[in-house]
Amino acid sequence: MAVGKTFRRFDPDQILLMPPSLNEWLPEGHLARFVAELVDEVLDLSAIHASYTEMRGFPPYDPRLMVRLLIYGYTTGVRSSRAIERKCVDDVAFRFLAADQAPDYRSIARFRRRHLDALAGLLTQSLRLAQRLGMVKMGRVALDGTKLRANASKHKAMSYARLVDKEQAVEGEIADLEAAVADLLADAEATDAAEDAKYGPDGKDSDLPAELDRREKRLARLQAARVQIEAEAAAKARAKAETSETNRQQRAGSDDPDAVAAAGEHAAAKAKPKPKAQANFTDPQSRIMKNSDGAYMQAYNAQAVVDDAHQIITAADITDCASDCPSYTPMLDQAAANTGIHPAQALVDAGYCSDDNLQAAAARQAEHATTTFMATGRLAHDEQVPPAPRGPIPTDATLKQRMARRLRTKPGKAAYARRKAIVEPVFGQIMTCQDGRKLLLGGQDGARGEWRLLAACHNLRKIFGQLGTAAPVLAVA
Repeated sequence: MAVGKTFRRFDPDQILLMPPSLNEWLPEGHLARFVAELVDEVLDLSAIHASYTEMRGFPPYDPRLMVRLLIYGYTTGVRSSRAIERKCVDDVAFRFLAADQAPDYRSIARFRRRHLDALAGLLTQSLRLAQRLGMVKMGRVALDGTKLRANASKHKAMSYARLVDKEQAVEGEIADLEAAVADLLADAEATDAAEDAKYGPDGKDSDLPAELDRREKRLARLQAARVQIEAEAAAKARAKAETSETNRQQRAGSDDPDAVAAAGEHAAAKAKPKPKAQANFTDPQSRIMKNSDGAYMQAYNAQAVVDDAHQIITAADITDCASDCPSYTPMLDQAAANTGIHPAQALVDAGYCSDDNLQAAAARQAEHATTTFMATGRLAHDEQVPPAPRGPIPTDATLKQRMARRLRTKPGKAAYARRKAIVEPVFGQIMTCQDGRKLLLGGQDGARGEWRLLAACHNLRKIFGQLGTAAPVLAVA
């Protein structure tokens, strides 16, 4: 026989006699409580508030509410505006942060796009907060890049050679359609004249056929893509010619800026894009890049400088160049500008090794006392760096040979061995915990703002882990 067990009272239709308190929804020490306190008491949102100058119109959502949702969403891997809208109904933490309001996805997306620069600026605010907590030492930093998938398909890209052929084909199709339209309009005018004579002059012009309109728009997109590729080729040729002329003048001991400019203009006028140069119709600023697995994808190159002490990101940027080489100097300069300190050591892999960067590393050491450990070649799996040869460095040794020798010393080996442990876990955490493999915003500016927002949220997660449940955020504000 069943036992007459007494259960706890369960009444789904029970009416609440007292209104519920939001503070009772989450346990102490929850990440959402940290985000709420951070936004309400620590972060400076004056740049966002300053943009609201129009007194008319329906009142918008409080910026604190929207920033709360975006920070918590980007920290926990919920980045889509539609997903955030759903979470504001289904998830207790999001409902707590939104004070039981539920902004629609359009409002969330518009707010993010409108205030993207201010949201990207949260990176420097998170960095200052980490510095106050003693989490940024700048004794040793690691610089690295990772490819982030753009919000565009590589199948929506077209090479320059195919663009030219396709443009000519579409122009021919448009000419044929225009001839057909002219015949149709002539017939229509004759019909209209006959109908006007019979029914009265109350008619209207014929509309442009939809097929012709569609092809003209397609032709405009093809022409814009072609112009973009030609402009990029001209800019690259101009920069190369100007650098070559500048170096020639330095060797000759002369200085003629007009000759440098003339050489650049001449090269740009003669520049011709490579047949395989591509442009993407969805996101023209993104590029086809090869990721670490060897697969090609439509992507941006995301750069980050990470501090060794607590894996705090001190600088973050996006480039449309698949190579890491051009980012060496700008990224270290950005890290120094954000923190006010030049690092004692900078660790970079072989992707940054070039003659220009080796010269820049030597100049940085002389000016800012930053010692760069730059790999001069990639090692095979489990390959060990050979020991440094004994004796003094030859006086005729090149910068590359000197750098290779530096990495072969015991201090060099010990320092460079830390590179992977500093920066690669950060990329892994952003990709997995924050779902940061693919960017949601198009264009290089949108990609840069979103990458910096992801970096800021990574820093805030590290700060939350450092503070724990005992130390309040306001203690360092």
